[in-house]
Amino acid sequence: MSDHHTLNDGTTLPKVGLGTYSLWGHAGVEAMVAALEGGYRLLDSAVNYENEGAVGKAIRSSGIPRGDIRVASKLPGRHHKKSAVVRTIEESVLRTGLDYLDLYLIHWPNPSQGLYLEAWEGMIEAREKGLVRSIGVSNFLPEYLDVLIDKTGVTPSVNQVELHPYFNQKEQREADRRRGVLTQAWTPIGKNTALLEEQTIVAIARELQKTPAQVVLRWHVQLGVLPIPKSATPSRQVENLTIEDFRLNEAQMSAISALNRADGRIFDADPSTHEEF
Repeated sequence: MSDHHTLNDGTTLPKVGLGTYSLWGHAGVEAMVAALEGGYRLLDSAVNYENEGAVGKAIRSSGIPRGDIRVASKLPGRHHKKSAVVRTIEESVLRTGLDYLDLYLIHWPNPSQGLYLEAWEGMIEAREKGLVRSIGVSNFLPEYLDVLIDKTGVTPSVNQVELHPYFNQKEQREADRRRGVLTQAWTPIGKNTALLEEQTIVAIARELQKTPAQVVLRWHVQLGVLPIPKSATPSRQVENLTIEDFRLNEAQMSAISALNRADGRIFDADPSTHEEF
């Protein structure tokens, strides 16, 4: 298995990234530096996380070559108008103190506003200007992806969605794959749920002498999904990243996938109705 994903535009991402939501200020910098020192090479941020400056500071403090690290951020709904997109991304680049960002996503489609296509056109322009290497989306349903592809001819490289064993997003994953889009997972280990105490997962972890979190993250990787777990604890960060030395068999994969629920969303955030600005 390759140690990275090659996206549809030729850029690459590692198999696991670090979510940085709520990693703010000097403590956030310290947590991200620890993650980089522990082996992470993808930091996932957003304008609305209000920590792009901390992300940039962590990269500079780590001493790791910039070219070895992938930095992602996301466009908020209040800046979907095409005229606002490029300057918003410019500000993200300036806040990080970097010369460019590796990946930029439309954070939510906000469909009732009718501006996500316009936002995508602005994202294409930002990529052409060299502000960002790769452009994608977050929380986009298949029909929204098709609007972008059909109207611009440019396919998002990534679609980041809520995805975990309680909400395994099989149809969305297959839709992304058919379009050549990499699926990323936010909340991959079921934040604030009893997912890691599920008997199925605990039994597999015990059998493999791994932690429940490692088992769930390995499930993501074997599905072809890029999980972005968030942790500020160095030991937990390393644990979440150490998932290449074992493999789940078909029965174990199926058992974990069978935990899917009709009401499995952790956050009441259906992309067809939920909006964030």
